[in-house]
Order: sequence, then structure tokens, then C-alpha cells
Amino acid sequence: MINYGIIGAGMMGQEHIRNIQLLGDARVDAIMEPDLEQRGRAGAIAPDAVMVDSVRDLLARQSVDVLLIASPNHLHVRQMEEIAAIRPLPLLVEKPLFVMPEESARIADLAARYPAPIWVAMEYRYMPPIAMMLERLEAATGGLRMLTIREHRFPFLDKVGAWNRFNASSGGTLVEKCCHFFDLMRLATGAEPVRVMASGGQAVNHLNEVYDGHVPDIWDNAYVIVDFDSGMRAMLELCMFAEGSRYQEHLSAVGPTGKIEALVPGPTRFWPERLGAPPVPQVVLSPRDGTGEQVLDVPVDPTLLDAGDHNGSTFYQHRKFLAAVQSGGPVEVSLADGAKAVAMGLAAQKSAETGEAVRL
Repeated sequence: MINYGIIGAGMMGQEHIRNIQLLGDARVDAIMEPDLEQRGRAGAIAPDAVMVDSVRDLLARQSVDVLLIASPNHLHVRQMEEIAAIRPLPLLVEKPLFVMPEESARIADLAARYPAPIWVAMEYRYMPPIAMMLERLEAATGGLRMLTIREHRFPFLDKVGAWNRFNASSGGTLVEKCCHFFDLMRLATGAEPVRVMASGGQAVNHLNEVYDGHVPDIWDNAYVIVDFDSGMRAMLELCMFAEGSRYQEHLSAVGPTGKIEALVPGPTRFWPERLGAPPVPQVVLSPRDGTGEQVLDVPVDPTLLDAGDHNGSTFYQHRKFLAAVQSGGPVEVSLADGAKAVAMGLAAQKSAETGEAVRL
């Protein structure tokens, strides 16, 4: 039995707790969550877990085997450094790894000296339709040439202290939300980005909100084009005032012999009951040889859908993370992967702000 220590038990931390409980060979031993309301909710999900008041107190519990960081984005680096200094246990840390460009050097230092595995939580890799698309990508396309990712979704949800409404604490939309997609671009292309061009802004959401005298500056829409060193290119289209969409994510990969797409619904809990059953995830193959389109349903276990908002991927991610910890094998999403995804997001925001392409 593997005992988890949880650092940050807000909305995403609670999703992690529910999925850890489904693993069978893991449990939540201790939780560090300073907000009393969120602490109460997390305690209701994991009533046997001990509540502690600091990262140091959590690390003092010798029963804890592995750690999860699901705190607000701007806390990740300092919490990882504190863990490294006190008791560097195997660690799963939520994206994004960091929010400020100057923090990248601190991440590189952690990567060089941290003695245990650190896995960056990139849940979108493990959504079943996206995982199937990635597995079949080469055969379906004959070699990827163009990749398009579209996310049409709901606005940012309410978080403690409204930290996700401001660039300074979230990293900005193209870091906080979209590092998932930049990670997928690198994974699908097998290449590294060399140039980023973007346009984005705040058009609809949060314009009438005020927190401590400040109006949110978080963006709600963007286009991003990324050129890779292999000659491939990828594009992201984001709209966060489109929750009426049947599918939330639509990925399309094209090559000389065909196209493959992944269609991912949004969280089941947001699907209106009056519309009937929520849509089933799909993978669509469209070869160029005239044999016709093939549509594959990729249903997800309802238990996993009920445990979180990420199409079952949080469960699959934890299962792989624990396998790496137990076997001593490598992690699938490294600190370098997490850092490069953030660098792409920061470059996209800079491009949108300046109107110029940014070279990496």
C-alpha cells in the first residue's frame, strides 16, 4: 500500500484524492490544505487522512511514501524546493510547473539534484481518445505533417482567492490552461518548437468581476501557431466562452496518407440532463485512399468519469506514476517536459502581447 501526502486539496486536489482511492494499492495518508472550506471537503472524501498545517508537518509523517502537489500555480516551485531540502520523496506535481520566466533556472536545478522521481501531471496525454489517437498517429497519417488542437469550453471555475483570475498567480491562460496542449504538440510531433506566433486576449469572461479592487486580466481566447525544428507545424485554437459545444476538445492530425481525429467531451457534470446522455468520446480515421471515414467510440468507465473532470485520465496517470515509483522506472512526463510546455506558453503570450513571432 502506497501512502500519499497531498499538498493542496482544492478542486483539482480533490479530483486526485478520488482517483487515488480507486487505485486499490494506494491511500491518502495526510493532507495539507490551508483553506478551511476546501480542507473540510477533502476530509469528507478521505475521512481517514490526517490534516496537517504545513509542508514540513506533512514531510514529518514517516508513513508518507509519495507526494502530490495540487496547490495554486505560483506556489509549485517554492514547495518543490522545500521538499527537496527536507525530504525529497517521489513527487507528482500539477501543471504548470512554474509561472514566471525566471523560475525556469530553479526547475533546472531541481532536475539536476532531486534524487527521486518527479512526474509532471499532464492529464490530457492519458484521456482515452487522445491516447488512442497518439497510438495510431503514424499508421493513420503516414507521418504527421500538421496538427490542430481546438478547445471550446467553459470559463475558468471559481478557485480559492480567485488565483486563477490573474496572470501573476496563474501564469496566464496560455500557461495555466494551454501547457497541456503544448505538451501534446511536442509529444505528437516528436520535435522541438523553434518559433511561436500568437494572438489572444480577454473578450467576454470576468470583465465585471473585481477582487480586492482588481479586475481579472486572464485571457479567454487565443490562436497559437508553432513551428518545429522538424519542419512540422501545429496550431491551437482556444475559446473559453463556448461551453455549449458538444465536444470540448477536437484534435486533428494530418499526414500524406490520411487524417486522424480525437473528440473529447467536457466534464460529465456540466452536460445538461435535458439533452440526454452525454456524448461518447470518439476517434475518427479518414484515409486518403477513398475507403471512407471510420468512427470509433472510445467509452470511458462511468466510475472514472464520476471521479473527475478529465475523462478518466487522472486515474490512468496515477496508475502509471505508481508503476514508475514501484519499479524504479523512468517517469513519462519529466521536469524537462513540464518546463518546455511552460516555455511555449510564455512565448505564445509574449507573441500575442508584442505582435511579433518569438523564437525559442
